[in-house]
Amino acid sequence: MRVLLVEDEKPLAAALGKIFEKNKILVDVVNDGIEGKLLSEHDVYDVIILDIMLPGMDGLEVCRKLRNEA
Repeated sequence: MRVLLVEDEKPLAAALGKIFEKNKILVDVVNDGIEGKLLSEHDVYDVIILDIMLPGMDGLEVCRKLRNEA
């Protein structure tokens, strides 16, 4: 399984990333909506976890854009 985690609180993102890795789940962690959107366009993920309040582009906007492109 491959997960994209988009979370701007770096300590929380790091902790969640370690939990995923410990459970043998591949995870990419980014800290803003724009970077999350870009990664989701270039890689295939089974799950994308979005924070709502993100710098650059909020999580709801990222979700809307991804759904419109699908």
